[in-house]
Amino acid sequence: MSHDNPTGAVPGDGPGEPTNEPRGAAAPQPALQEGRRQRLPWVAPAVILIVGLFLIGGVILASSSTGGGSPTAPATGAEQQTTPEEESPQQWEPGQQEEQPPDFSHMETRDPDDLLAFGPVDAPVGLIIYSDYQCPYCARWSHDTLPLMMEAAQAGDLRIEWRDVNIFGEPSENAARATLAAAMQDKMWEFHDALFVDGTTRSGPELERDGLIAIADELGLDTERFAADFDSEAVIDQIRANANAGRSIGVASTPAFLLGGQPIIGAQPTEVFRAALAQALERAGQ
Repeated sequence: MSHDNPTGAVPGDGPGEPTNEPRGAAAPQPALQEGRRQRLPWVAPAVILIVGLFLIGGVILASSSTGGGSPTAPATGAEQQTTPEEESPQQWEPGQQEEQPPDFSHMETRDPDDLLAFGPVDAPVGLIIYSDYQCPYCARWSHDTLPLMMEAAQAGDLRIEWRDVNIFGEPSENAARATLAAAMQDKMWEFHDALFVDGTTRSGPELERDGLIAIADELGLDTERFAADFDSEAVIDQIRANANAGRSIGVASTPAFLLGGQPIIGAQPTEVFRAALAQALERAGQ
């Protein structure tokens, strides 16, 4: 099965020049408020199915897209698709009794010293993003949907915690280490945007040590300090701990999310996240 989860969404315009402020307006869009009244009839069964996948240790998570298409041409490299050998999980049928899905909110650290997080520590809803800097669908989601989540965090409704699973190996881990090193100079999101510029990924020498230092230099970081932090055991240990935490609950494909403690698998359309956030806020009494 693929390590990525496509939805068929087409990236829009690029994120522009990196700034010290996250992308998006300072308050949620009006449509977010409308979303709080939405109820998607398929969300509950989809969540139940997804939770089952999370609970099976070591199983590669589903890469199908709800309400979206797949790329029209065969992909290669990191985007290559495979067909699962396992039988598909039992499908939800109309009329089945809906069970309350498990709550994974305990995975949120809510650590005020977390350099890979954004939004109030005590926000009513938490979002954990499991990603990989070589994953094209992670790049697409960051371009299309992350700005909406940032707006909610700016408004105080959401706490975002970024976790790199580094499925594609050493270059992915290098990029994750570089992002944490940049975060130590308050440039985490600027470095993130530079790695996912215009909703695309970097590769090859750009994700090697010298290439990442060059990006740091372009962003105006202290490159000597950046290189020292990049090489430090503390940074390496933290990035690997984050990846292991994701794998411990069965995250073996990217992107994957825990929004309000509920799993969402794949780069689903922005409206799926808008509605899920509205429902999580409602559950939190907001």
